[in-house]
Amino acid sequence: MNKLKGFALPYLIILLVFIAVPMVTMIVLSFVTSEGLHFQNATFTFANFANLAQISVLVGLWNSIKYATIATLCSLILGYPLAYMFSRLKIKNGFLLTILLVLPMWSNILLRTNALSYLFSENNMVSGLLANIGIHWSLDIKGTGLAVVLGLIMVYLPFMILPIYSVLSKIDNQLYDASSDLGGDPVRTFMKVTVPLSLKGVTTGIIMVFLPCFSGFAVPRIMGNEKIVMLGTIIEDSFVYMDYNFGSLISMVLIFTIVLALFAIAKVDKEGETLL
Repeated sequence: MNKLKGFALPYLIILLVFIAVPMVTMIVLSFVTSEGLHFQNATFTFANFANLAQISVLVGLWNSIKYATIATLCSLILGYPLAYMFSRLKIKNGFLLTILLVLPMWSNILLRTNALSYLFSENNMVSGLLANIGIHWSLDIKGTGLAVVLGLIMVYLPFMILPIYSVLSKIDNQLYDASSDLGGDPVRTFMKVTVPLSLKGVTTGIIMVFLPCFSGFAVPRIMGNEKIVMLGTIIEDSFVYMDYNFGSLISMVLIFTIVLALFAIAKVDKEGETLL
């Protein structure tokens, strides 16, 4: 085993260079005032924390919570029935079904989001085709909260389906038979057997969808047409305009939130049953 430890060295170097160093840099930037990444005249301060009370940040925080919550709930409402139906299908090759679920995530998120934003814009391809048959209708919702929510659902719905499907597919069918033998109808069996045994997958799915919806910037930027402010877009703007101190501070707050969520997943799913 000692001889094999050398193979882990490249990965340790990668973790150090691309994770540890940037994290330490952001922590330092959060507590200093500096000109960009130049630390020659940097001074220690807590002034960056006062900027968290700015109206724009509070609006971004509220929008992030609001749209992430709506998108997560909608993903759960759509994803749970789909995961349940997939788990009850008599398919010999479950791996093929998993591939079909994961397939949309193989395409670039920016391409998918831009394509959807085009469909939500005025005078798009669909409205042009409808105009050719005499129907003048256009789904012009780009730049609205509805467009942002639909974009978040489109991108992150698989992250809700996969953990729920993973748990449901592992439920022993004999439990359903036992419930039926004891006089339980399908609805009662679903509420008393299926739902309680699937709560691990539901909890993991909620966390896996809510976090990227809450912290992401690509989907809100594109679907919101730069009219919707969220924490992710504030962080992006901070780094674009070289306000690295404030951008690093908000980033560390989000990272801290994500770490807490990972601990929550570990507590709920100690055996890793929701991971494929």
